This record gives sequence, structure tokens and C-alpha cells, in this order.
Amino acid sequence: MPDLFLAEPLRRLEGAALATLPPGTLMARAAAEVARATARLARGLARARPVLALVGPGNNGGDALLAALLLRERGYACRALALRAQAPAGGDAADAWRHAREAGLPIDGIGALVPSLAAAPIVIDGLFGIGLDRPLEGDAAALCAAVSQAALPVVAVDVPSGIDADTGAIVGGPRAHAIRALHTVTMIADKPGLHTGAALDHAGIVTVAALGLQAQRLAAAQRGEPGIGELFDADCAARMLPARARDSNKGSYGSVLAYGGDAGMRGAALLAARGAQAMGAGKVYVGTPAGDPFDAGQPQLMSAPAEPDFAGYDAVAIGCGLGRSARARVRVATALANAPALVLDADALNLIAAEPGLVDTPRATPAPARHVMTPHPLEAARLLGIDAAAVQADRRAAALALARNYRMTVLLKGAGSIVAAPDGRWSIVDAGSPALASAGTGDVLAGMIAALLARGEPPAHAACLAAWLHGRAGARWETRTGHAEGLSAAELPLEVRAALGALARKPS
Repeated sequence: MPDLFLAEPLRRLEGAALATLPPGTLMARAAAEVARATARLARGLARARPVLALVGPGNNGGDALLAALLLRERGYACRALALRAQAPAGGDAADAWRHAREAGLPIDGIGALVPSLAAAPIVIDGLFGIGLDRPLEGDAAALCAAVSQAALPVVAVDVPSGIDADTGAIVGGPRAHAIRALHTVTMIADKPGLHTGAALDHAGIVTVAALGLQAQRLAAAQRGEPGIGELFDADCAARMLPARARDSNKGSYGSVLAYGGDAGMRGAALLAARGAQAMGAGKVYVGTPAGDPFDAGQPQLMSAPAEPDFAGYDAVAIGCGLGRSARARVRVATALANAPALVLDADALNLIAAEPGLVDTPRATPAPARHVMTPHPLEAARLLGIDAAAVQADRRAAALALARNYRMTVLLKGAGSIVAAPDGRWSIVDAGSPALASAGTGDVLAGMIAALLARGEPPAHAACLAAWLHGRAGARWETRTGHAEGLSAAELPLEVRAALGALARKPS
């Protein structure tokens, strides 16, 4: 899996390289990558456009200045606009300013903002990088707002200014300012904050520029240094997709019970069952506290009793439409005690949030629990005793806290879903679509995870693969229809099967 570095281990890696390389080496390499990305973007535009480098006070500003110099050598009309009139006092950024001035690159102040943007330039965002610790204010906020209002094409250096490289949130909250880029060239290693939360609307296409430090980056990841996670992408999904042996039968792929669907919510359990079937479960059962479910369009789904033997199924998905009654609480406790593998979703999570001691229900068998909880941000907030805004402010940290507190694998759903394990490992799922923002799609996902657990997949693998296929299914709908509106949860299993087929055909 591609590695994702938090700022702290990235700074250690960068510091070690700076101590051994000649001054300016990394900045020159970064500038070359930014110039290359900007030229590639320019070739896709309808007409030749000038380039405007936005120059902040740090090394990102130096990267942007040197990139503008390289582009000018290639024939582009380039200017710079600096937040501060004075060059940095020292270091590689000060050298970049000196080179730019000696080469005659125009460096304007913030007063030139309006005429600079009037030329409809391609913008290189070199304002702030991973060190930003407060909201964009004053001239920086005005500059960001003006670029956004003009809808200019932007190439961001390292991270879009205003985005937290660790969390993906806008620094200062959702009402604060952040640059929206078409392309982000991120340096040395990829960052979690480019793949989850608000960043997904700001980073655009992300390219990693290793700057010659691939070996050092790989070594840090192999050592298991803290602060390094993984991006679960299409290649990961293709490698992890279980293959079916020719000599197999329905018993080879496990049995799944989708249990929930109390009065008025019967469809939720049926959707989870359809998700399990789309994911390839050998046998799928549906159970509800109120009695037998009925789905005339899916006669292959079998009915379980109102009080099932949870130990009799290879995996159980419980909670979808279950309700929060005393009867529902008993079913959740019984499933926690007896199911060999368990997906806890929706009302099961709400019941646990109201009574955290439920997860300490004594196990009826000595086998280790294989549990996955699948909260959306509001459910995660209830489980953690905080509000949803705090969850979204640091989605990775919230997922890890849940995994640690409840001692099970956690899939925190949302833009850039997070999978966290109790031992501190974490991944971000590189697939998704706003088309999935409709009722019932999470029920389908719960069933998909249960199907993979029933086949013996480890909990984190099951959560990552199911979430990737689920996100890819939504993206397929979006591509096929040309919009993200109107996908119903009942249609989603068809898209999941199509995503599975495309993934199975992907070369390993």
C-alpha cells in the first residue's frame, strides 16, 4: 500500500536529508516537479495563459519562485505575488528570492492582486505548507478568496494553503479559507490530509514528488515508525480480492446473517443482505426482531428466527434498522457474546454508545472476536462523547480512539473513509462518491464487510476492501450518469457487482 506520512515523521525524514545534501537540493527538485505539473496543466487549457506564483514566507514560497523561473525559461509569461515584501532572512527560501530577483522575475506585493488575477493566470500556490497552525487571515485570506472567486486553475505546492496536512480539515474550521487546487504536488511522501475530509474538495489530483528520497521513505515505513499509515487504493484492492477456486461450493464462501429491520425499517436488514450477496457470500439469511422479513425480488434470501443462534453463522451484520428497544439491546449483547465475526452498524452502535459496557459482554467461546464497527461521523461522536464537528476535525484520530476504546477494527465512514485497528495501524480508503450520500447505502456496506469476514478475511482487510468497492460503486454511478444525484441503496448492489468485475479484470 502507498504510505501516508504525518507531519512529524516527514519532518524527521526531511531533516535527515537536508543534513546530508548540498543546500538548495530539495528545493530545486521540488521546483522542477511543480514546474512540470504546471506545464502539463497549461497544455490542457484552451489557450496560452500566464503563470502567477503566490509566494509565502517559507520554503513553499521558494519552491513556487523557482518553479516560475523554470517555466519562464520554457517560454511562459511568469510573475510572482508575495505576501511579504521582504525576502526571508536566510536559508534555501532566501536563496530562491535572490535567484528570482537576479533573473528579473517580477515580484509584486498584495496591492497588485486585482490586476494580477485579471490576466486569468494559472496559479502556483506556494503560500503555506504543512507547518500552518492557524487560519488564513488578513492578506492571505483575501488572496485565497480572490483566487477562489476567479475560479482560476491552481497547482498547490505540497498541500493547498489552509488545509491541515495531517487531518484534511480546513485550519480554523469549515468557515475558514483554503485554496482549491486542480493539482497538488506533494513533497517526499503522501499525506493523510490530502485524502480525507474537506481536503477532497481542495487537493484535486495528488502527485507525490519523492525528491530522490524513495529509499529513505520506504525504510521509515518498514521500521514501523509512528505516524505512518497507508492509502488503500485500486492496486491494494486488486491484490486483496479473494479468488474463487473452481472446486468450490456455497459452503466455501460462508454464511451471513443480516439482523435488524424492526418495524418501519425492514428494508435496512434486506439491504445489508443484498450487500452480502453482492460481495459473494455463499448463503445469506435475514432476521428481524419482529418476525420474518419478505423480499419478493430476492427469493434466495433465507429467513432467520426472531431469536437466532448467532453462533450458527460465519458472520453477522447487526444493527441496520434494529431500533433501540430493550429487545434490540439483548440481541446486540447476545451477538457480541456468540457471533464468530460481527459487523456493528447503525442502531447497534447507538445502543453501545448509550451503554459502552455492552462490548465487555463475556464471550461464549474462547475464540478471539473478529468485530468491525462502521460508524458515520455522528455515530462516532456519540461513541466518543464528543460532537460530530470534533470528529470531522481529525477523522484519523477519532477512528483510532474508537478502535482503542472499543478494542475492535473501526471503519469511520465519510469522505476518505478511515480504517483503524486496535494496535494503532490505520488506512485511508481511496475511493468514494457523494452519490453514496443517501439512506441505506451504509446498510449495503455492512453486509459487504460481513461477507468478507464470513470468508475468513481479517477484519481490517475486510473493512478496507469492502469500503473501497463500495466507494468505487458510487463513483461508477457518478461516471455513468454524469451526476451524483439519485442513487438508491437498492440499486447499489448492482454497481458493487460491476465494480467487482472491473477489479477482477485489473492486472495484478
